Amino acid sequence: MATKKTTVKKTKEAATSAKKTGSRKVTARKYQPTEDEIRRKAEEIYHERIARGEYGTAEDDWHKAETILKGTSK
Repeated sequence: MATKKTTVKKTKEAATSAKKTGSRKVTARKYQPTEDEIRRKAEEIYHERIARGEYGTAEDDWHKAETILKGTSK
């Protein structure tokens, strides 16, 4: 009988310790830039592109600005 009580007690302790350590996965939210922030970055990219004499579109600049501000890579 003493063995069963000890086993039950150890099992409860293990369950309690699992709760304390937390098995939940914590994920960070991705930064979502505002439209105004994207617009300003796209304008900056546009001016740099024009200064280098490169071809591109406003849409390309916008997508590049979103990618940079969100921290994602394609």
